[in-house]
Amino acid sequence: MKAEKDTLVFERELLASGAKLIGGMDEAGRGPLAGPVVAAAVVMPLDDVIEGVDDSKKLTEKKRERLFDEIIKKALAYKIVAVDEKVIDEINILNATKKAMTECVSGLSVRPDVVLVDAVKLSLDVPTKAIIKGDALSYSIGAASILAKVYRDRLMQEYDAIYPWYGFAQNKGYGTKDHIDALKSVGPSPIHRRTFITHFVDNE
Repeated sequence: MKAEKDTLVFERELLASGAKLIGGMDEAGRGPLAGPVVAAAVVMPLDDVIEGVDDSKKLTEKKRERLFDEIIKKALAYKIVAVDEKVIDEINILNATKKAMTECVSGLSVRPDVVLVDAVKLSLDVPTKAIIKGDALSYSIGAASILAKVYRDRLMQEYDAIYPWYGFAQNKGYGTKDHIDALKSVGPSPIHRRTFITHFVDNE
């Protein structure tokens, strides 16, 4: 039987070094052709962990939805920020991601001693530690990844009702064949990232 992975290694190291409140932060939606990039920051109690928290991409939609509600209920603090396609086009996706993450941390109702971040290096007034594949290795980052992913997926489902030609409910804005075919035949919607679709449509 496969041993269950330990996703509190980084948190325990920080607790041992004197940190008391540890934040986790992640984003969803850096790659899609449409819609916002969403970041989430969360401070979870580490003495009462939620079973099943993991990299959101490894979980079923049903499980993510259930865990989203549990995380919101149990979190000591959380903040979710969406930065829209216009800002992404203006300042680029990496800077838009950093903007969302910065606003997340500043918007938390409690100040963490340190924030664990999935891969992105940030310069904030709170110490941060970037961890490669952090959403799968850290409980705190995994919880944030679920908040960001579910929140963004729900937004894209709402957009699907407004712009039904692109299949946003299914593809969440990612460049599937059907999505690209619709882009070429119908043209872009107001929520498409113009800097992401130059290969598919005339942006004049």
